[in-house]
Amino acid sequence: MLENTFINRVLHKTLWAVLLLACMLWSVTVASRQPDALRPTPEIVSELPSQWQGRALRPLALSDVEQRFARNFPGTLSRMTDGRQVLVLRSVNQPTRMLHPAIDCYQGLGYRIAAQQLELDREGTLWRCFEALQPGGGQRLRVCERIVDAGGQGFTDTSAWYWAAVMGQSPGPWQAITVARPL
Repeated sequence: MLENTFINRVLHKTLWAVLLLACMLWSVTVASRQPDALRPTPEIVSELPSQWQGRALRPLALSDVEQRFARNFPGTLSRMTDGRQVLVLRSVNQPTRMLHPAIDCYQGLGYRIAAQQLELDREGTLWRCFEALQPGGGQRLRVCERIVDAGGQGFTDTSAWYWAAVMGQSPGPWQAITVARPL
């Protein structure tokens, strides 16, 4: 039955072609039924804030690394300062694993991480915060972050945000806010 004959080779290739076509049709069917949270949304351009906690903001240039990251990011990335602290604002148009915790960025840059905790600010908003210590005894930063969806629901855990967004429990677009200030 599995002899290397012309008929068997033609049948084998025909069966693979039919199987490939069936797989393609199945994937198109599944993709058309996916939840709205998984479908890409049109690029949303949000206006940058002019103030943060009552202080005027001014934009900062993105570093080369940030520019490369922003090219593939499903949203926008901007850096701003009020003269005391740096804000990184990321608008996200669809659930993505590219939105990762700030702690990962700082660790990737060689910072030592300490004092991780959840904190309430003066307005009662919950933030995930940590201290980032620059290698060689350099700069010490207090970094806090959170993600807010279009309905005002906040997340301090990126993974919790991602799964809520994928499952349709958190409407987009989303705003990820990271605030870093020197200690």
